[in-house]
Amino acid sequence: MKPSILIIDDEPGICQVLTYALNSQYQVFVETDAVQGMAKIEEEPIDLVLLDLQIGTQNGIEVLKKIKAKNSEISVIMMTAYGSIRSSVEAMKNGAFTYLTKPLDIEELQIFIQNALKFRTLNEQVTHLNNELRTLNSVYGRIVGQNAQMQRLYAMIERLKDIDTSVTITGESGCGKELVARAIHYMGRRGKEKFVAINCSAIPDSLFEEELFGHKKGSFTGAIGSRRGKLDLANQGTLFLDEIGDMSPAIQSKLLRVLQEREYSPLGDNEVYKIDVRVLAATNKNLTEMMKNGAFRSDLFYRLNVVELRIPPLRERKDDIPMLCEHLIKQFNKEKDRKIRRIDAAVMQLLIDYDYPGNVRELGNILEYASVVSDGETISLSDLPPWLRDRRSLELTPASNTELDRSLAGITLAELERRAVQVAWIMYKGKQKTIARSLGLSERGLRNKLYQYNLISK
Repeated sequence: MKPSILIIDDEPGICQVLTYALNSQYQVFVETDAVQGMAKIEEEPIDLVLLDLQIGTQNGIEVLKKIKAKNSEISVIMMTAYGSIRSSVEAMKNGAFTYLTKPLDIEELQIFIQNALKFRTLNEQVTHLNNELRTLNSVYGRIVGQNAQMQRLYAMIERLKDIDTSVTITGESGCGKELVARAIHYMGRRGKEKFVAINCSAIPDSLFEEELFGHKKGSFTGAIGSRRGKLDLANQGTLFLDEIGDMSPAIQSKLLRVLQEREYSPLGDNEVYKIDVRVLAATNKNLTEMMKNGAFRSDLFYRLNVVELRIPPLRERKDDIPMLCEHLIKQFNKEKDRKIRRIDAAVMQLLIDYDYPGNVRELGNILEYASVVSDGETISLSDLPPWLRDRRSLELTPASNTELDRSLAGITLAELERRAVQVAWIMYKGKQKTIARSLGLSERGLRNKLYQYNLISK
């Protein structure tokens, strides 16, 4: 989209001249009142403000302070017919990019605007990279393993990172699909740009198009301002479509067009915008079967699935569990100020024997619980979640199965079902996809059970 410029000046003639000079390159808004100017900043994603030093009775320096307090990323160029060293210094101290005196030289103004927008972009990139660097240790730290399957995965990440080939990352919930997508992005040539994720299963169809494309002010009831979509935010970077298998056919069609044409229009906007974005997708569903059944478009499948990266579930690489435990414990020690140094041998064996329907995420939940509960430097059996300890007790004492069978006598199937749902709800911390899989239910079937047993409300 075009960069947006807001002119706040109480002289209509100046506003008209500036609009004429700038509207071919920029989206230009004009306000002759400071209060209305601030309201426009609330409504629109403004990139730069051309601000008069005196707007009626309003002091432009005070308006500058309000703009910076509202959004420090907005570039501001001050303008005045009565330049002074004192006012220019004050403007710069309060965050103005530069200070120009009237009458303005349009060519000079164009150069300053370009430089201010470049400076804004660099600042955004620095802020973005600083924020992302805080998470990189966890991104790479949690893609851990020396298993042969993981070694092949690392080799593919290295091969794909600098190539704009579309990649579909497959694997069960909790196995680290988004971490792999982030690794491809940050290790590759687009790593300095933004990584923007959309969870396709979490956004209703009625909102998905607006989330992806953004909207223009007034495009629908309640659109009191314009909003950038995820495609625009990801431009030059990577768009990650998580749980792509949950996308409706209507949205699949719109996404396919964007991928084919490399262009889009925000809702309510007739202008077409070109984009340069790499698309990574992830799913825990079998897209091939969905395609055969007509639930997923074949043309979109082939557009997204140029290369498929499968992440093995944790139960297929149990030899990596000790290494994963070491990394996760170090992470929890740092985050929660703990001093766990070792895991009891019996605990480690139990962790290796368990099948992890929730994969690495579930292992992390178990160790996080244990690290919080533990009083010393060693995680022992008593520090594990009760459901996992109880599971071990049943496995170690076969005779107790008879006692368990007797204890179930007289309990209705409905009551057993209620208990199973409640235990799974607590065990998997409300993660409905994992709960549904563990109980052998569809997600809709699970939601009905959760309503029935008052675990969630309608």
